[in-house]
Amino acid sequence: MTIEIRQLRMICAIAETGSITRAAARLELTQPALSNQLQAIEKMLGDPLFVRSRTGVVPTDFGRRTVDRARIVLSEVDSLFGAAGRPSPSTEPLHLGCAHLACVPSVVDRMQDGRLGQSVMLHVESSAAVLADSLSRGRYDAGLVANAEGFSLALERPVISRVLVPRYPWFVALAADHWAADRDEVRLADLADESWIGPPGADDGSLAVFRSACLDAGFEPRIQFEAPSGGARELVARGYGIRLVEPTFAVPEGTAVLPLAGDPLVARLAVAWRPDRLTRAQADVLYQDLAQAYLAHVPDNPAFHRWWNAHPEVHPVL
Repeated sequence: MTIEIRQLRMICAIAETGSITRAAARLELTQPALSNQLQAIEKMLGDPLFVRSRTGVVPTDFGRRTVDRARIVLSEVDSLFGAAGRPSPSTEPLHLGCAHLACVPSVVDRMQDGRLGQSVMLHVESSAAVLADSLSRGRYDAGLVANAEGFSLALERPVISRVLVPRYPWFVALAADHWAADRDEVRLADLADESWIGPPGADDGSLAVFRSACLDAGFEPRIQFEAPSGGARELVARGYGIRLVEPTFAVPEGTAVLPLAGDPLVARLAVAWRPDRLTRAQADVLYQDLAQAYLAHVPDNPAFHRWWNAHPEVHPVL
């Protein structure tokens, strides 16, 4: 059995767009041609990769594992062959865009050791779309990009990327006295009557993916608040609303942070850079440093630590 790189790109495109039609358009194929290719791939692998849902197609458990591994393979291939040309030496700071993650302070710590050969100016962005656009336009030289699965985020040439974590779940933050606070996990459907705080950076697809997951769970979410990532903590702690959170943050005082049963909302994390600004050696150092910064915070949320240990297939390739 031999699967080709182009076939790995096909199944990843279907997973990322949630639609064979949209994936075909991205790949410049006809919908019937991509459907036939998918059937051939599934026959080759011996199990279905996707099933139909109310909003398109979603990976099966086998499909999810296959896509996770395919993303790692593709990111390594793109990293190896995508960096043509050499950047000119520069004494200017390297501008690093970063998603709003718990590891931001640890990223700063690691940028102080001088291993990149340049000073680093860090820019924290709540929107993955803004971060990707800033990379494409040259405002940033590199970035740690997190975006919701099911929403296609364009990283335009010459930007290339390497997967750091192919899939991780979003958790939900509740007040410490919430009725579900002492549970090990909570079903998204059981939160149908709650007031929600909308995810920041909704232009990156996070709001659309959240609404789609809620509709699949049988309800339309009632979003009553909009707040930046840090600004929502007090609203949650005082019981005004609940919100989705990135799971490596330590649980704030007065709140509980729980997994959603079945991981209905997931994201992925990638390191992206411009090969006209960073050498291959710098990109490798940056990847290692960002991976270590992220890993340092996995134990900060015990529930996520358990999830992480149960899913070695998503661990960074170091």
